[in-house]
Amino acid sequence: MGPHFSEQAFDFLEELEHRNNRAWFDENKPTYETELKARMLEVIEAVNSRLGAFAADYLRPPPKAMLRIYRDVRFSNDKTPYKTHLAASWPRQGLEKAGGAGFFLQVGVHGVMVAGGAYSPGSPQLRAIREYLLEHHEQMRAVLANADLLRVAEPFDGRPLLRAPRGFPAEHPAEDLLRVRSWAQFALLPGDAALREDFVDVVVDRFRALAAFVDLLNVPLATATPLAVDAASGRRRAAGSRP
Repeated sequence: MGPHFSEQAFDFLEELEHRNNRAWFDENKPTYETELKARMLEVIEAVNSRLGAFAADYLRPPPKAMLRIYRDVRFSNDKTPYKTHLAASWPRQGLEKAGGAGFFLQVGVHGVMVAGGAYSPGSPQLRAIREYLLEHHEQMRAVLANADLLRVAEPFDGRPLLRAPRGFPAEHPAEDLLRVRSWAQFALLPGDAALREDFVDVVVDRFRALAAFVDLLNVPLATATPLAVDAASGRRRAAGSRP
C-alpha cells in the first residue's frame, strides 16, 4: 500500500471548481490540509525514495517540490484565487532557477498528468538546445524513439515553428527538431489513478521512462544563460543583459 489520494480530496477539488473564493476555502481549509496537502507531501516523499535509483540529481524536499495551490492572478484575466488541482515539480539540482528540465506531476479530478522536460524554455534555453541538436540530433531521435517512452507518453508535438528559427540552417538533418518550441513529454492518466494504492508506482514508472529525455535536455540547459524577470515590466530577459 502506497500513499494516494482520497475521495474526500476529490470532493474538495470538485467543490472548489464551483466555489473558488477565499471564504469557502478558509471554511474548508482543514480538509485541504489533511486530505490534499498532507497526502501530496506523502506522495512526493514516496517518489523521492524511488528517484535515487535513476534520477538522484532531481531529489527535492517535499515542501519545496509541492507547488502552491494559490494562483498568481497579477497578469491574468481569471481572478479566481485557487488552482483546482495539485502539482509538484522536480527540477535538476542547481538548475531550479535557470530553466533546467525536470519532472512534473499534476493531480486533479479530471486527470493526472505526469510530465518531463522543459515545457516553455526561455530564449537562451531554447537556443542552447538548438545549438546542441546541430551535432546531437541523432542522440535525441534515439531517445524519442525509446520503446519505454513511447509506451507511456502522448505523441510528441513540441508546438513547432512553421520554418527553421532565425539563425539556424533550413537545410539541416535536425531541421524538424530545430523548429520545436516546447521540449516536454506528457503521460496522461484518468483522475481516479490518484485514488489507487499503486499511484506512486504508476508515477515512478513514467518518470523512469522520461528520465533519459530529461537528462539529455539538461546537457545544453546546464550551460544556458538563466532568465531574469524585470519586476517593473514583467518581461523576461537574459541574466546579465541590459534591460
